[in-house]
Amino acid sequence: MKLLLHTCCAPCLCGVMPFVEGLKTVCFWFNPNIHPYTEYKARLHEVETYTRKKNTELIIKDNYGLREFLCGIKNNFEDRCGICYGLRFEECARTAAKQNFDAFGSTLMLSPYQDHEKIKETGEKYAELYGLDFFYEDFRKNFRTAMEQAREQKIYMQKYCGCIFSEEERYIKIKK
Repeated sequence: MKLLLHTCCAPCLCGVMPFVEGLKTVCFWFNPNIHPYTEYKARLHEVETYTRKKNTELIIKDNYGLREFLCGIKNNFEDRCGICYGLRFEECARTAAKQNFDAFGSTLMLSPYQDHEKIKETGEKYAELYGLDFFYEDFRKNFRTAMEQAREQKIYMQKYCGCIFSEEERYIKIKK
C-alpha cells in the first residue's frame, strides 16, 4: 500500500513510523493550524530533520495559514478540532489522489489528546470524496514510548496541539 501520512510533528511521527514501515510511506506536512509563526517553523524544521535522518520522503505544503484557519473556525469555535482535521485531511487526500497514493492517514492518531472518533469520521469523509482509503490505526498505546524516544533523540517537544486556542488552554490550566 502506498500511504501518504499527514504529519503534525516529529514526536508523533517518531511514534507512528515503526507501525507503517512495511508500507510505502511518504510524509506530508500541511498544518495551517499551528501558531504562532515561530512554533510553526520549529515544528516544520524538526519534521524535515527527522525525515532526512530516517531517509523518508517528505512532501511539504508550506502554508502558515493563520487567516485560513481562523476563517475556517470563526463561526464554530466549539468544533474547531473537527474543522482543523478537515482542513488538513482534505489537502492530504487531494495530494494523495493527485499523486496516485492508495490511502492517507495521520500521525494525529498517536495522541491521546485528539478526538479519535472525529479523526476517523473526517478521514473517511475525505477518503471517500477523493477515492482513497483512510488508514486509521489507534496508535495511542505507543504515545508514552514515542515521547520518551523523542526526548532521547532531542527532538523538539511542543506543549500544545498547535492552534492558538490550545496554547491558551494550556496556560489557563497551568494558571489555575
